[in-house]
Amino acid sequence: MSYNKKLTFSAGLKDGIPIALGYLSVAFAFGMSAVSKGFPLWSPIIISLSNFTGTGQFVGVDLMAAGAGLLEIAFTLLIINLRYLLMSLSLSQRLEPNMSLLKRLAIAFGNTDEIFAVSMQQHDLLNHKYMFGLILSSYLGWVSGTVVGACASNLLPAMICSALGIAVYSMFIAIIVPPARKYWSVLQIVAIAIVLSCVFYWIPPFNKLSSGWAIIICGVISSAYGAYRFPLKSDNLEEGVQNEN
Repeated sequence: MSYNKKLTFSAGLKDGIPIALGYLSVAFAFGMSAVSKGFPLWSPIIISLSNFTGTGQFVGVDLMAAGAGLLEIAFTLLIINLRYLLMSLSLSQRLEPNMSLLKRLAIAFGNTDEIFAVSMQQHDLLNHKYMFGLILSSYLGWVSGTVVGACASNLLPAMICSALGIAVYSMFIAIIVPPARKYWSVLQIVAIAIVLSCVFYWIPPFNKLSSGWAIIICGVISSAYGAYRFPLKSDNLEEGVQNEN
């Protein structure tokens, strides 16, 4: 694996444009949703500036609006964002070995699902210029969408705001359905999570548990089942990545 001179800052910016366009609509919904829940206009903007995790931001705002405790919020976001630890470990092996710690920390902040996917498609060592361009383009799309959504929440009719609020759920469905249709293992894990969610929503005394802890329990149980029932060996993992590329 060698250094590719084509992985420049401008190349990263260009590769990040499709991600930025996708983030615009979801971030728009986040900004609007936060303001509609009673948060001040500046609040979702500050959150998006200091965080870069769509799912975590949506869930965090929902938990705060519901009056959840700090421990519940922190633990829920830890479980939701734990996947970034695994992605960062994988991505770190593709970075130039002489990259400074400060640059690695900056890249770690901007490592989202989509940025990780685009980065791993490159066949050469990743330098900080390309990664900074890729992250900056995507980050600007996310922050811009949040700003527009927060400002538009006071201008758009309540019916439209309510309809756009389901954008994040549509994003989750779009992510889950294709692999669930293709892989029986993924379908089982999704089905377990759905059943558990229904139990914690409808059946007493489980429905007395707050939504944050319910998310944690559903996520841990379904993912633990998947890890135990469908372990993926390293040889199979490498073959799967090659097939995807």
